[in-house]
This record gives sequence, C-alpha cells and structure tokens, in this order.
Amino acid sequence: MPSSPKMKFVLVSGGVVSGVGKGIIASSCGLLLKTLGLKVTAIKIDPYINVDAGTMNPKEHGECFVLHDGGETDLDLGNYERYLGVDLARDNNITTGKVYQQVIENERKGKYLGRTVQVVPHVIDAIIDTINRVSRVPVDKSGEEPDVCIIELGGTVGDIESMPFVEALTQLRHRAGKNNFINIHVSYVPVVNGEQKTKPTQHAVKSVRSAGLIPDLIACRCEKPLEQGTINKVASSCQVEVNQVLAVRDMPTIYQVPLLLEEQGLLRELKETLKLDDVKLSPARVSQGQEVWAKWQKIVPLSYAETVDIVLVGKYVELHDAYLSVIKALEHSAMRCGRKLNLIWVDSEHLEEKTQKEDPTKYHKAWHDVCVAKGILVPGGFGHRGTEGMIRAAQWAREQKTPFLGVCLGMQVAVIEAARNLCELKDATSEEFDANAEHRVIIFMPEGSKEKLGGTMRLGTRSTHFQPGSEFSKLRALYGEATTIEERHRHRYEVNPDYIEKLEQSGLIFIGKDDSGERMEVVEIKDHPYYVGVQYHPEYTSRVLDPSRPFLGFVAAAIGCLEQITKEILTDAGFANGSINGAHF
Repeated sequence: MPSSPKMKFVLVSGGVVSGVGKGIIASSCGLLLKTLGLKVTAIKIDPYINVDAGTMNPKEHGECFVLHDGGETDLDLGNYERYLGVDLARDNNITTGKVYQQVIENERKGKYLGRTVQVVPHVIDAIIDTINRVSRVPVDKSGEEPDVCIIELGGTVGDIESMPFVEALTQLRHRAGKNNFINIHVSYVPVVNGEQKTKPTQHAVKSVRSAGLIPDLIACRCEKPLEQGTINKVASSCQVEVNQVLAVRDMPTIYQVPLLLEEQGLLRELKETLKLDDVKLSPARVSQGQEVWAKWQKIVPLSYAETVDIVLVGKYVELHDAYLSVIKALEHSAMRCGRKLNLIWVDSEHLEEKTQKEDPTKYHKAWHDVCVAKGILVPGGFGHRGTEGMIRAAQWAREQKTPFLGVCLGMQVAVIEAARNLCELKDATSEEFDANAEHRVIIFMPEGSKEKLGGTMRLGTRSTHFQPGSEFSKLRALYGEATTIEERHRHRYEVNPDYIEKLEQSGLIFIGKDDSGERMEVVEIKDHPYYVGVQYHPEYTSRVLDPSRPFLGFVAAAIGCLEQITKEILTDAGFANGSINGAHF
C-alpha cells in the first residue's frame, strides 16, 4: 500500500503575555487553509496539570467547552469548531495531566521494560506520538485524514510548565521534515506615550529561539495598525523578512480576522513554506473551499445599523469568557437576522431581595435592564447562588410575554418558577439547592456521582425526540422536518418525572424528551412569543453561517421576525442544511 502523505503542521505559539488572541489567529489560519480545499484539524496544548477543563472555575478559566464525545476542554476548541466547521474530540486537547497520566499508566503496566522513566525521552515521545496520532483522525463527515494540523501551544513560551511541550514541538519539527512545519509566533506590541514598542517582541522571539523553536512568521498583536517603521524594526531585530511580519490589529469583530490575515499575505506565506500546491486536491474540494470563502466574505464584513437588546442573566458575568459560546451563538443569530447584538450583562444576584436591601441602586439598575430588554436569556451554571434572581427573571419573561431562552440551568429555573407560581408549589426548588425540600422538581440524575466531580456529568451528544402533539412548537419548526435532533449536554440534574403531569397541566409543555422518554429535554409555553427551555447546550454547535436553532429563534422573536426566519429556513436549502459536504460553518 502507498504510504500516507506527510502531515503539514502549523504551530501557533505566543510570547510577552497570554490572552492576546493565539486561538483566533490559529482558527483564522485554519479557515484560510480550508478555503484552498484542504482538510484541516486542530490540537490545543494546555500545559496545566488538570486532566481536562471540567472542574475549572469558569470565573477564573472561562468557559468549559463540551465536544461531541463528551470531552470537557478549553474554550479555544470552540473557536476551532466554529471557524473550521469540524467536530473535534477530547484527544484534540492535550494537557500535562493527560500526558503524565498516560506515561505513569504505561510505567505501571511495565511498557518501559524496567527503564528509568524520564521527561526525555518518555514524556516527550508521548507528546509527539499523541500529536501524530490525533492529527490523522478525520474530523468531518468525509471520513478522510486531514491534510494540515493546526497546533496551538497555550500560555507563553518560557513558562516552566510548557518546557516539555516546547522540546516535543522542536523535535516534531525535525521529524516532520522540510516544508512540513511552520511556526507562527504571536507577540504583543504595546503603545507607550504614543510610540509603538518592539522591545517585548524582540525579547519574546529571542526567548523562543533559545528554547528551540524557530518562528517563521511573527504575528504582532496591536490595537491600531502597525507603522511601517515598526514592522521593519521587528523584521530586522528578529531576523525575518518584512513580509514575514503580520500586523494583526483589533478588528470590529473577530470574524474579520481571517480577512485581515489574508490581506496581510498569510495564505501566500503558508502556501510557499508548506508547498501546499503540491497537495493533491479534488476539484470538488477546491470548489467547496471557494464556496466557504465566498460566503464568509459576503456575510462577515456587513455592518448593521440597527441593534437588538438582549439581557443575559447569569452567575459569572464578571468574566464574559465564562459564556463565550453563548455570546457567539447570539452573535451568529443576530447577524443572520440583520442586526447587531447589544448584549446587556446582569448579575442574577442583583435581582434578588437581599440586593434590594443592601444596594438598592444595583437592584433597580438590574431590573431596569431586564424590563427594557427585547429578550431575556438565562444560561447554564452550577450551585444555588444567584438562582432566585434567575427565577424572578424567568417569571418576568413569562408574565410580560418577553422572549425567553433558558439553557441547562436556565431551563431548570423556568421549571421551578412554573412550579411555584403556576402549580402553587411555593417551596418548589432543585435538589441541588435544597436536598431536603418537599417539592424537588429538579433532581440529581441516578447515574451521576456526588463524590467524583471530573467527567461524571451527562456529557456529549445525545438524542432528543420531539413528542406527539408538539407541532405547535416554534422551536420544533426551526429544526425543519426533524423529529429527532442531536445536541450536546453537560449536566448532573434533571426535571423530576413525578411533576411532569402537573407542570404540563399548568401550561409548561415538555415537547422534547430523551431516548427513554423519561428525561425532559425541551420545554415550551404555547401562547407566548417565544418561551423555550432546553436541557442541552445548543451554543456548542452554533456556527457563523449556521446559527443554533434555539438561539436563532430567540433572537428572531426578540426582533419580531421569527415567522419570517422560520419560513426562510424551510425554503432555503443551503441555510436549512447549514453545511457544505457535512462541514458546518
């Protein structure tokens, strides 16, 4: 059999400071490669010791993104999926914890034949072997191996915890061979007293070279366009050509970054360094890539004069990255409806009675934001804190006919609100909030674990079946003719089946259930502009050109164009499918 063509690797590393946009640059690079017709996959390396992101505090680390196989990962994998239109797996997120866990398990099994197990070569080899294996795994419905693998090295080069990964990537470059590896190093160019400073970038490049990596391209992050003199200085000081310096300035939206990088000549540099013209591509794949780029160029640069005001009532509003996928799903939906999203953040605790007593100004400000918003969103979360405020927001939306979307915990608080105010079960609550309450309308799932937190939730893609008699549903109509849908989950608690009949008699209809018919997945109120709760997390599968259906319906209802959008979905085959050859964008 002929050997597989060599994998092409694009490494995106960072220096100076973290959080300057490596993930967006890596995702944008992957998108540009896909426009050529190439099959692209992505790997995120996180040097922390956690096995995965499942137990991390969202207020510290940001959102935990859930993949189709249930993997709980860094939020950058969400960016990869949204830009590349692929479905990644848990192995696409490599952490120090995973690597050492694997090496120690191998040692216990005697796979090292009694040798002394060390960072070099055993840990390094484990990292390289994982990258080589994962990079070959198909990530779209074509079932074919990718042509290019994007690798993002988290943190900054020089951190103690990233040293084994830097060494592994240095060796990977050598093993991959000429024209099969390129390193884009992302740095930051600050402005001090009006002058663009290149010294941090110079030191960062010197540091990364001393660690063993060789930057082929330097992506300089900056608030405003770099002056030509600054670009020349970076090039001469860092021993690269001027055309190898990319000036990545802040853009109105992150979706315009691929357009900027293409304008800066990134695709030309990638084609030349990786000899991409030598990769054999079918005419169909080339055409597919051109079609994706044409759609991206058509939709993304548009600016919308009118806005839609959506209020997000959450627990972790101090760090907006805790709700990153929710924000993106709202943005995708607003773009589809021809509006600009104006997202208003409300701390759910500020809606509670205790805040009214302790800080009336915050209380009245929060309620003003809720009352004037065109739509109210209650996202997921864990724990009792702030849930009474969420329940009151859900009540306002129901009574005032304001479009409402509850996701995961948001659906559960909608159920609790209905139990209290429609079913007159005044102490109705969740077992998560009060394990001894009389009316626990939300209960702990039987298969869950209260002792072990990591990886013990109901995770990953699961089926939801629309129930007979749910033809009235506004949400169901948005899914077209589908009677069964596949969405991603991440939860420990569920609606108590003992209260379903009473809740439905009050007007809260459970239109979607799981395979068994016993676990509630979707709830909706019939005589309401849009009052929907979903146990799953539809934001994880929202794409720029194919918005999540629950979010799209919610935003469309807030604008007043839900009927029109629903008709367009049913008649526009391209949009209804939301995919090109199985790849969602």
